[in-house]
Amino acid sequence: MLSIFFTEYAEFLHCKGRKFTDFDEVRQEIEVETDRITGVNKGISSIPINLRIYSPHVLSLTLIDLPGITKVPVGDQPPDIEVQIRDMIMQFIARENCLILAVTPANTDLANSDALKLAKEVDPQGLRTIGVITKLDLMDEGTDAREILENKLLPLRRGYIGVVNRSQKDIDGKKDIKAALLAERKFFLSHPAYRHMADRMGTPYLQKVLNQQLTNHIRDTLPAFRSKLQSQLLSIEHEVEVYKNFRPEDPTRKTKALLQMVQQFSVDFEKRIEGSGDQVDTLELSGGAKINRIFHERFPFELVKMEFNEKELRREISYAIKNIHGIRTGLFTPDMAFEAIVKKQIVKLKGPCLKSVDLVMQELINTVKKCTKKLATYPRLCEETERIVAGYIREREEKTKDQVLLLIDIQVSYINTNHEDFIGFANAQQRSSQVNKSAVGNQVIRKGWLTINNIGIMKGGSKEYWFVLTAESLSWYKDDEEKEKKYMLPLDNLKVRDVEKSFMSSKHIFALFNTEQRNVYKDYRFLELACDSQEEVDSWKASLLRAGVYPDKSSTENDENGQADNFSMDPQLERQVETIRNLVDSYMSIINKCIRDLIPKTIMHLMINNVKEFINAELLAHLYSSEDQNTLMEESAEQAQRRDEMLRMYQALKEALAIIGDISTSTVSTPAPPPVDDSWLQQARRSIMLFPCSRNPTYLCKLTLRPPLASCCITSALQAPWPIHLT
Repeated sequence: MLSIFFTEYAEFLHCKGRKFTDFDEVRQEIEVETDRITGVNKGISSIPINLRIYSPHVLSLTLIDLPGITKVPVGDQPPDIEVQIRDMIMQFIARENCLILAVTPANTDLANSDALKLAKEVDPQGLRTIGVITKLDLMDEGTDAREILENKLLPLRRGYIGVVNRSQKDIDGKKDIKAALLAERKFFLSHPAYRHMADRMGTPYLQKVLNQQLTNHIRDTLPAFRSKLQSQLLSIEHEVEVYKNFRPEDPTRKTKALLQMVQQFSVDFEKRIEGSGDQVDTLELSGGAKINRIFHERFPFELVKMEFNEKELRREISYAIKNIHGIRTGLFTPDMAFEAIVKKQIVKLKGPCLKSVDLVMQELINTVKKCTKKLATYPRLCEETERIVAGYIREREEKTKDQVLLLIDIQVSYINTNHEDFIGFANAQQRSSQVNKSAVGNQVIRKGWLTINNIGIMKGGSKEYWFVLTAESLSWYKDDEEKEKKYMLPLDNLKVRDVEKSFMSSKHIFALFNTEQRNVYKDYRFLELACDSQEEVDSWKASLLRAGVYPDKSSTENDENGQADNFSMDPQLERQVETIRNLVDSYMSIINKCIRDLIPKTIMHLMINNVKEFINAELLAHLYSSEDQNTLMEESAEQAQRRDEMLRMYQALKEALAIIGDISTSTVSTPAPPPVDDSWLQQARRSIMLFPCSRNPTYLCKLTLRPPLASCCITSALQAPWPIHLT
């Protein structure tokens, strides 16, 4: 926008910092810059020359001097020059905040005006178009443009304004601007066809109309602009209220800030663990939701992964029975063999239990890091808080692991064969060795998208399907509407195994296979299913586990070194092994149920609840003892800068609203003229736009002279008989 100074000068955007006070130098700079951009052989460019003129005698308006359309390329101009220029013009005049001056020479046929036709394309209602008739003094003797200027012959909604510019002779002779304006005024007052409307003709009146349209535009946009500023002011009101009360010299400021920060950290941590509607992560599981998944999906799955291998277990049972009998042949099944095998299996549970403690510990530390982000205002406080709380979490981790190991040792210390769920020796001898799946009905366990990974390219390649897992089968459909079923796979004799991720694949894969060496799907021995993350794979495995599909326990047997230990069991030993096997299965199911219940409770009590209590009751004391309060509460440079910017923005918004209020009461807008019959205007294929060019009697600004902005037009504008502001 134009700034008002008492000294007239001009500035170019490509010459920042340099002020031109001699306008002959301005004209020369325009020609030099045009040659630099377009060359010297009538080339073209869409890069504009930006010029600002500062003067107390001009309107605060921006003039975009667009080129006229060149239909026949010359010199270095491209073959599609007409299309390029039209696109360039449309970029500007299509904007709703642009006022179009459709300039037409009086000595040409107005009905064929390309400027009016193009203006009609982008402004069909005629609200932004003002007709400007030039060269009224060059019309043939006996003719005039009275009916056009009276808006009777070819009417426009905003009508026409006639102007008389300096001739080329006047420009070459450097005729004074004031003299040119007086000559224009004299022309309209003395011409018999125009003297009755002389007050509505001429450059001064055009200035007045443009200024009034600017005022109208400002008045029309003020309500929406005021609402936008008010919304911005309200959005920062709360934050600014804190900043307005900021007193760097206040001795209690840092103490108050420290208390507020620690309290906020405590509240955020508890909300993330317990769950809260005002801090919902929509991208991934975190905090309490992640820990819940560890307790009820990951931990049970880890326990099942430790499930004993059938062949190895039976081998161990047979060795235990043989070793207990020693040199004697036992007539009865020894209970010591049962205890030895059960204790060994219970000890194996330590691994999954300790791993669950590690996973919860890591998630607690991640939660602390997310909560300390709000303390970034004070970097040292953020760092110390994270260090103290993370250190305490690791302390609780060690104590929790000790307690978990103690729970396992307690289970090992006494084998309670009188437990109400234990089948006992009598039932074990009668029970079948097959592991029967619990009858839960054909309930739906899980649904989701999976990719079948191992289908050959010739058969369609890898493809994503909608999978539905029930207690009895795994089905997949074309999409989640479940209307077109592709296949249903029974779960009998199925197991899960991991598949190594390929180098080129971003997917994580697991496979289903039949333990009886049958094809799983059509002619495929196994079915590879792919997910986007390992976490999703583990979740699907846990769901399959609920349906009775267990992980594969492949064991490597060394046949060469193990031949001496292999022996065929007699029928009596086989019965004893089967009995012990059933007893172990029954007792371990009791232990697993107990461990799945106790471990989450132990972790919750010794880790999570203790950490919450520590943050609420002891964190502040640890912070005070760790470092000097002044050092702890030093602001970051970014925060100080943000506070200053926020206060400046708040003040600027208030000033802007005050200015808008003044403008609303001190300006008067004029209503838009009523619509007119402009059907004479047809859609145009060609366009010539904007201000007059004294060096070309036919078009406004011929691009063939010197694009992107014809130097003749800029020069003419600077010498025009009215004050003007170019950008």
